Amino acid sequence: MKFYKYQGTGNDFVITSDSYSLSTEQITTLCDRKYGIGADGVILMKKESNLDFDMIYYNADGSESFCGNGSRCAVMHAKHLGWIENECSFNSNDGGHTATINEDLVSLQMHDVDMVLVEDDGYILNTGSPHYISYVESLDNIDIIADAHAIRYNETFTETGINVNFLESKNGVLHIRTYERGVENETLSCGTGVTAAAIAHYLEKESTHKKFTQKLLTKGGALSVSFEKKKQSFENIWLTGPAVRVYEGDIAI
Repeated sequence: MKFYKYQGTGNDFVITSDSYSLSTEQITTLCDRKYGIGADGVILMKKESNLDFDMIYYNADGSESFCGNGSRCAVMHAKHLGWIENECSFNSNDGGHTATINEDLVSLQMHDVDMVLVEDDGYILNTGSPHYISYVESLDNIDIIADAHAIRYNETFTETGINVNFLESKNGVLHIRTYERGVENETLSCGTGVTAAAIAHYLEKESTHKKFTQKLLTKGGALSVSFEKKKQSFENIWLTGPAVRVYEGDIAI
């Protein structure tokens, strides 16, 4: 199988258009950093589509979900393959999306968010994948695995699990660390998590701006989220950041 390795702020993916069906065992092997290529997830792409292309994303454990950074990398790869130029529409795990490319930056339009649950110690919302957002005083001092497991595996979320994000605001910039379900570990970046964090931060600040842009720093680099606040929803949400082709090769599966 011909594959390409991409990363978006350190969130890394194996991408192929050679197959649109892989077993869970094949996916987990491809993502294994000792016995395979190594990645947070696998993206399968095909040009035959009612839009510019179709893609499906699998976490490292073989489970399906929507992935913001993965989708941005798929868009950049579609351009590399000559399927698109600098604008496109495509189908992903949660439906159709549009995206634009400006040099090494890919801007991805996310689906509207019309429900945010506010709890005493955090926010819960779905930005294509479910996320729990919690503010902390110091990201450097948390035990992210233990702290995330206490949320990810508690009785509220046991059945389907949830991604857990910890935020710290420094001088107007949001710093974020994310534990991803399906990877079951901290990742260097998470696009849907960053999007969820920007929306939660808007509510935390009690902002009244109708248009809002937030820069966020992940362990793997900077991402930006912009959106419009309507009466009961967040709309015209865009996730922007780099998407980089790292290398390509062939692997026997």
